[in-house]
Amino acid sequence: MTTTTTSRRGRRRAPSRIGRAAGKAAALQKPRVLLALLLLLALTSVMLLDGYLRAEVGGDQRVRDGAGSSKVPDTILDGGPILSFRGGQATTVSVPDKTIALTFDDGPNPTYTPQVLEILEKYDVPATFFVVGSMVSRYPGIVKDMVEQGNEVGIHTFTHVDLSYQSDARVDREMQQTQLALAGAAGITTTLFRAPYSSETDAIDNYSWPVYQKLGQDGYTSVFVDTDSDDWKKPGVAKIVRWATPSKGKGASVLFHDAGGERSQTIEALPKYIEKMKAKGYTFTTISGVLEKQQPVGGANDLQVAHRKATGATLYEGKALIAAVAVAEWAVPALSAGLMVVGVAVMGRFGMMLILARRHHRQRNRRRFGWGPPVTRPVSVIVPAYNEKECIANTLASLARSTHPIEIIVVDDGSTDGTSEIARDAASALGMTNVRVVRQENAGKPAALNNGVRNARHDIVVMMDGDTVFEPDAVHQLVQPFADPGVGAVAGNAKVGNRDTVIGAWQHIEYVMGFNLDRRMYDLLRCMPTIPGAIGAFRRDAVLQVGGMSEDTLAEDTDITIAMHRAGWRVVYQEHAKAWTEAPGSLKQLWSQRYRWSYGTMQALWKHRKSLTDKGPSGRFGRVGMPLVVIFQIVTPVCAPLIDVFTAYSMIFIDFRAALLAWLAVLGVQLVCAAYAFRLDKEKYRYLLMMPLQQLAYRQMMYLVLIHSCITALTGGRLRWQKLKRTGEVGTPAGVS
Repeated sequence: MTTTTTSRRGRRRAPSRIGRAAGKAAALQKPRVLLALLLLLALTSVMLLDGYLRAEVGGDQRVRDGAGSSKVPDTILDGGPILSFRGGQATTVSVPDKTIALTFDDGPNPTYTPQVLEILEKYDVPATFFVVGSMVSRYPGIVKDMVEQGNEVGIHTFTHVDLSYQSDARVDREMQQTQLALAGAAGITTTLFRAPYSSETDAIDNYSWPVYQKLGQDGYTSVFVDTDSDDWKKPGVAKIVRWATPSKGKGASVLFHDAGGERSQTIEALPKYIEKMKAKGYTFTTISGVLEKQQPVGGANDLQVAHRKATGATLYEGKALIAAVAVAEWAVPALSAGLMVVGVAVMGRFGMMLILARRHHRQRNRRRFGWGPPVTRPVSVIVPAYNEKECIANTLASLARSTHPIEIIVVDDGSTDGTSEIARDAASALGMTNVRVVRQENAGKPAALNNGVRNARHDIVVMMDGDTVFEPDAVHQLVQPFADPGVGAVAGNAKVGNRDTVIGAWQHIEYVMGFNLDRRMYDLLRCMPTIPGAIGAFRRDAVLQVGGMSEDTLAEDTDITIAMHRAGWRVVYQEHAKAWTEAPGSLKQLWSQRYRWSYGTMQALWKHRKSLTDKGPSGRFGRVGMPLVVIFQIVTPVCAPLIDVFTAYSMIFIDFRAALLAWLAVLGVQLVCAAYAFRLDKEKYRYLLMMPLQQLAYRQMMYLVLIHSCITALTGGRLRWQKLKRTGEVGTPAGVS
């Protein structure tokens, strides 16, 4: 065992364009994380807003009865359809004889309300529309046309909810939100109100009366019905006209619907009704018009006295609401289309992995398969180490059991915890004479690996992390593909050793299912994007040919793998070469690791973007491998949480059972893929019990990490290689269960 000290500090090359602004990273990391969280919050808010707006407006039937009306004054129960509380005293107003106050509920609707307005304009008839606030915010232009045409609007709540059983806070919210919607849509507010599921005043009961009293104190006039067309029942045009006609020339507040369902019969009946009533000598007016006739106040426009001009905060908040709804109206369909694309991509990926992984396994494990003559010559194993006092002894102990002749080069990258001394003592204790410890000033992992390559005596170099434990035959299995002279690099099978924690189990599933199934697929397609840092082997001449490990990116393993492809070398996956690595033990460390991986991958792809137009192996990677990496490792993982978001959206606002079954179906497909991956790697299936929880929690974290990386890339951040805290709990492979 020998020790060499070198002060050679690797020169750092100019960063790639994705990471230009060096020095900004420390100051920008927290804002970037916050921005990633804000993006997720914005997506959730848009979905919730859209779902809230799309609360169904049902029929106009009452949802309760038999409540009793002992608390309601008889003068109200027997009074007219317009209830106000002027001076704090409840009074009702009736519609004069031969007068129709034509009212419409549940709109606006983009199909039927414009047709109603067209009919009213044709016959020069005004009407009062009791609008649902959520519909107003979705179709503000219709409400603006409604008001400009001379019609009147009133509030029908924001979500068409029965207010009788709601809290005062909910009642206030329903009214205020609708007022804001009206302010944003037409620049007005209103003092008119009609409760959903209301009818004539004699139907006021002990539950609803306090609501009308409260709203009356707030300045609202509540409007009821004298004559109901019951058009929501779709009884036929003749019955709608007949049921809407007052008897004996009496005046009436008449109810129709311009929304809340299929209203073609209403559209057909309305002109017939207007013509019939005009022929009988009736005049048409609004609710304000009725009040003007009974209690003249000298308004400028008798038909819209209930309107108030929206000003100040109400106007601006209303416009903000309309704008937010417009965004939701655009975003949700776009996200739905994105979900379809993501769903196809996810299912396509699963299909490709299953088919190609099976082919890869059968091809590499058939009896007659071989790379060529067995590779038995010695190889160099390079172990870059920075403050690895917890792990380095276990790493060397695993290499001491290697069945293949090796030399070991431990490159101590300026450790401050005595790593080199521990390595030297461990080698002496194990009687290892094939270990060299090379010390250098801290220059980063790429520089440490390059230093190891320069000091290597053999033509094949195996690279591993300082916290990794090799199985005895790992090196022998790993170097066998080099019997093929076209192979320049080999990826080994990295496994999670500390898998008996929740985080460790999640990563174990990810390693077995994602990484190893992916590598089988990429191997057959000849576009392997990454040789894992934990276990990989290279031809020494090939490493020197591509310039060694580059410091341009944070993912030096991905960078050199792509460089190998571009230099014409073949990169393969050796499933039987197994190494055990210590995965991050906390969410914070996991975030740091995956952030570095994902951002480094983006840097490497950007650096090698010219391979898209190259010829030969380089062009093959550029036009096959690069799109697959972008789609499967960046775009699809970023968008995959849409599945969960839309599942929650559907459960809350559409169909809980159907949404749950769809989510379980997707989970089932993933479980099938994972089970097959576990079978290929001969892993225990019990860890798959953690998969549902992984989908609910772990995937969302990975989504945020990718968003964080994308933001860093777009803003030109620059990160340094980060050292994760290790515990040394991954000892020998035999200890892994």
